[in-house]
Amino acid sequence: MSDIAHLHDRLRRHIDREEAVVLLKAAVARQSVTGNEADFAGFLKERMDRLALDPQMAEFQPGRPNVWGERKGAGGGDRLLFIGHTDTVHVRGWEERWAGTDREDPFGGVIVDGEIWGRGTGDLKAGICASLAALELLDRAGIVLRGDITFAFVGDEESGEPGSGISAGAKHFTQRVLAGSIARPDFAIYVEPTRLSVYAAQMGFFIADVTIHGKSAYFGVPEQGVDALKATHEILSAIWRHSDEIAARASHDLVGRAFVLVTEIAGGGYIAVPGEARLSLIRKLLPGENLDTAVSDLETVIRSAVSQDGITIELSYPAGRDHEVGGSPAEIDPDLPPIGMLTRALDRAMPGRGRIEGAPYWSESPFLIEQIGCPAVYCAPGDITNCHTLEERVNVDEYVAGIVAFAIFIASYCGTVGT
Repeated sequence: MSDIAHLHDRLRRHIDREEAVVLLKAAVARQSVTGNEADFAGFLKERMDRLALDPQMAEFQPGRPNVWGERKGAGGGDRLLFIGHTDTVHVRGWEERWAGTDREDPFGGVIVDGEIWGRGTGDLKAGICASLAALELLDRAGIVLRGDITFAFVGDEESGEPGSGISAGAKHFTQRVLAGSIARPDFAIYVEPTRLSVYAAQMGFFIADVTIHGKSAYFGVPEQGVDALKATHEILSAIWRHSDEIAARASHDLVGRAFVLVTEIAGGGYIAVPGEARLSLIRKLLPGENLDTAVSDLETVIRSAVSQDGITIELSYPAGRDHEVGGSPAEIDPDLPPIGMLTRALDRAMPGRGRIEGAPYWSESPFLIEQIGCPAVYCAPGDITNCHTLEERVNVDEYVAGIVAFAIFIASYCGTVGT
């Protein structure tokens, strides 16, 4: 029997499925919509105390703490980090959608057809709970680690709530690592939901809000005005041509093609030459593309599209993350040895899982990969396609398999003492 098969069988004998489900239900019950992460952070601190992780808490903004902790190994192994965000998106509309059913409470964690329902189940409390439960499983199985195991749970990752969603928690954590008050990990798993695939690359993005100013005039004398909607038509046509051009340049094996998506248009007035119009867009970037260059290119496209005199254009970028205008793309070499260890652990725990893929979203791995120089992947139970919806849920079998897989990987990566 191989080492990984022996380890899997040993851990399976000690897994407590019911206890694992209770943990996730308790996590979901701690409401943590962006801006109100403190209660869940406190819950995690209690769990980390039980695991002898010497947890620390500090506020990245008033009333909004990060929590992190470390358990030293016996020596001679690498330092592994599990990291995830504590905040969830809102629950507006949830109770109305499920009124009169057992799913009515968005924080109830009810099990329906083998799946745990509720806000934050997938994004990403199943990943957080699976990582902590994996360490507890190793302890129960009597497995002692050589390397250090660390956890960090940060707030403010999600967008959508006023004055938040700028990765303030991740920035705070990054600054502490760079300052030396938190030890730099050698490898990290960010527990975004992947259905137990391993995401070794992710897209980058920026959002642009564009305001087109013309001059309003009475409809009977349109020659006295400057038509902002006509200019907007020219700008939109140029943006869509630009999107086609960048999509044709290259395709990334894991992330696909870049594009520009116009997400909103508004403008005009009642029986008058429209003096102002607005549009919003999002630009997807591939690993290797530069945010500053992408912004400059788009601005040139927009400003050069207008043929009328008297038009002025304002651009703003409301979604700064690790970069002032947006979020950087990121990737690591999928052939790195830790990735192989992780894919094998996942496939053993749930056959067919552990595929190497690319993230169809942006999250905070660039803070790890680019700013502190730590290779990082996304991996956790949960399906991103039902997150942020009124049908957020996680398959229980997948969640339990994630616990076992994480435990196998921790032991493989950090090394163990004795058997």
